[in-house]
Amino acid sequence: MSVPVAIGSTFFGCMSNVVFLELLVKQDPGIGNLITFSQFLLIAIHGFIFTAKFGTKKPSISIKGYLVLVVMFFVTNVLNNYAFDLNIAMPLHMIFRAGSLIANMVMGIIILKKRYSLDKYISVIMITIGISVCTIVSSQDVKKTVIRGVEQNTSEFEDFFWWCLGITCLTVALFISARMGIYQETLYKKHGKHPQEALFYTHLLPLPWFLFLYSNLKEHTIMAFESEPLPYINLNVPSTVIYLIGNVITQYLCISSVYFLTTECSSLTVTLVLTLRKFTSLLFSIIYFRNPFTLYHWIGTILVFVGTIIFTELLQKLSALTSPKKTKTN
Repeated sequence: MSVPVAIGSTFFGCMSNVVFLELLVKQDPGIGNLITFSQFLLIAIHGFIFTAKFGTKKPSISIKGYLVLVVMFFVTNVLNNYAFDLNIAMPLHMIFRAGSLIANMVMGIIILKKRYSLDKYISVIMITIGISVCTIVSSQDVKKTVIRGVEQNTSEFEDFFWWCLGITCLTVALFISARMGIYQETLYKKHGKHPQEALFYTHLLPLPWFLFLYSNLKEHTIMAFESEPLPYINLNVPSTVIYLIGNVITQYLCISSVYFLTTECSSLTVTLVLTLRKFTSLLFSIIYFRNPFTLYHWIGTILVFVGTIIFTELLQKLSALTSPKKTKTN
């Protein structure tokens, strides 16, 4: 895979994944755990064959070292999934998760005793304000509670309560994810970087824990197979099953392309690609799925993404790349 192909695959895979995810969530808001289980299973099978060589290759990092990472990774995914079932719309979900820089900075200050430059603090303030604006505006238009695909006859207070619980899930997941990043950084400093191995074991080891979600997985699997077939297609296959297959395949394409970019490209290229990908995914979600998005949402979104660009120093790095190199004179 070449770098241009990896960039194209990242955009196509990640954006297509978001489309399939929103199609799934619109049909069944509680399907998140089934989606995660399917993604984990595919990546674990692929890693067992190509990374672990059918179990013959020993890991460079001990399984014990991966366990703490896996617990945080699993909890983060489950909390993010349940947010969809708690009246959180897709655009707000995407914007809120863009606030990972805030959580990383807070964790860095508390755990690693880090200190940051003034522009970093300004960027985080911008991101915080942007997310707060989007959250406050969204709280005025909370969607009705949906159970098993059926809108419930609940009061506005009940809908708002579940929405607040969804925001809480996203917030907790954000900080657990930040703590996971710090732990991962420490682990890699001690044992070296092994991205493909980490990808495999972080998806393999949580699989037994899905037994605790068996009833949830069974319920939504039945719902998936009971869904209506897609119109205009001569296949008697439930639409949810088709969307789920599409989501799992594009997720694998997305994550494998990102891992390739991290090993072959500079951090600038990876950050730029991921930032642009998130922004285009958000725009597509708003336009194609006609999600409610007011002027205040746009203001909040712009603050989040501009703050992210400032934090990652994209403009300075781009300027350094594009400026002509000074030639030495005799």
